Amino acid sequence: MHGELRMIALLQAHRQGLLGRTHWLPNAVSGIVVGVIALPLAMAFAIASGARPEQGLYTAVIAGLLVATLGGSRFQVAGPTGAFVAILAGITAQFGVTGLQVATLMAGAMLVVMGFLGAGRLLHHVPPAVITGFTAGIGVIVFVGQWAAFLGLPKATGASLHERAWALMMQVPQTHLSTAFIGLFSLAVLLLVPKTVPAIAKTLKLKWLASIPAPLWVIVSATLLLTMLQARGFGGGVATIASEFGGIPQGFPHVEIPDLATQPLKLLLLPSLSIALLCAIESVLCCAVADKMAQLPPTQHHNPKQELIGQGIANMLVPLFGGFAATGGLARTVANVRNGATSPLSAIVHSLTVLAVLLVLAPLAANIPLACLAAVLFAIAWNLSDMDHCAHLLKHDAWVDKTLLVITFLLTVFVDLTVAVVVGAALSKSLLAIARMLRLSP
Repeated sequence: MHGELRMIALLQAHRQGLLGRTHWLPNAVSGIVVGVIALPLAMAFAIASGARPEQGLYTAVIAGLLVATLGGSRFQVAGPTGAFVAILAGITAQFGVTGLQVATLMAGAMLVVMGFLGAGRLLHHVPPAVITGFTAGIGVIVFVGQWAAFLGLPKATGASLHERAWALMMQVPQTHLSTAFIGLFSLAVLLLVPKTVPAIAKTLKLKWLASIPAPLWVIVSATLLLTMLQARGFGGGVATIASEFGGIPQGFPHVEIPDLATQPLKLLLLPSLSIALLCAIESVLCCAVADKMAQLPPTQHHNPKQELIGQGIANMLVPLFGGFAATGGLARTVANVRNGATSPLSAIVHSLTVLAVLLVLAPLAANIPLACLAAVLFAIAWNLSDMDHCAHLLKHDAWVDKTLLVITFLLTVFVDLTVAVVVGAALSKSLLAIARMLRLSP
């Protein structure tokens, strides 16, 4: 047990003097910035997953705090992520939010076991082409899933992605014009902010202005636009957090134990495994990226074993506070490093920032239009797809990598995410063996 404690990043940071007063300010600043980034993303991911927006905020607060204190990386910031949306939405549709929370709890237990078995190190050997095809497929699923909210259409139904996509196409004539206008406005803001705000901030000598994330600009501006339209008699029928969910409760999340007796635990095993595998892959990948960005020496790199244990404990406890599946978020973790974080203290501040907003500003979220959150998720889907990288890989890499990417992508989109990862990783060994034989053959 003593050896396990030594792997916890927070304790390592303490021994290295990274929790001293000289490190308080940079970690606090980074934590606040990342907390602001997490706010719109947490709500958007929750709604896209079939949960309530406050459940996304609860997840960011609890999971962020637990992974920061029990995980194996000094930079990791955990919470709901875009990669989870495709899996979680399917679980919620079939088993309800309670089923999603039970699956999260089960996945957490699996992650703890995976951590103790040393599976974290094995994940470093998953071929990059498999991960690229997997995330590109998730991006497509998220993209298709947001068109209903973006255009104000009825939610598409269908067992497969192509059925839902076809249903959406058939419903396009029913587009709600005010909703579509808000959505297009949000998308324009999302595209223009990164190109214009930094220059304006530099001209006005207001550095803090450039640190406001684009999704927050989108939510604030779209909400103000809708409020002005409604004041002039327009914008009726635009779905908002208030109209769909009755607003966001103001206060601390309450402890509530999911009723396991009413849930089909056997049927939830495979979905739970999907959550656990995706959490493991994404969290370890985030840690590796953060270590590289921070230029840490190998002796100070993340500990994958402890990271999976920390993620597992977080996912076991988050459902008790109304949350759902969480993992390391690449956007938040990268922003954490870029803004000067040196220890898990920044991720703790991130959680406290989200909690402070939940306690003080929750009523202001009532008029946020869902179309603007759909626009934010479009951007997330584009980043997940990473089309430039996919095109480069398909053009320049070996046939083995091209084959792995295409097969993993197709399995992710048309079959199942867990099947895609397992088959992709297993197939990589066979294809590499075939490639080796072809090179050796006369």
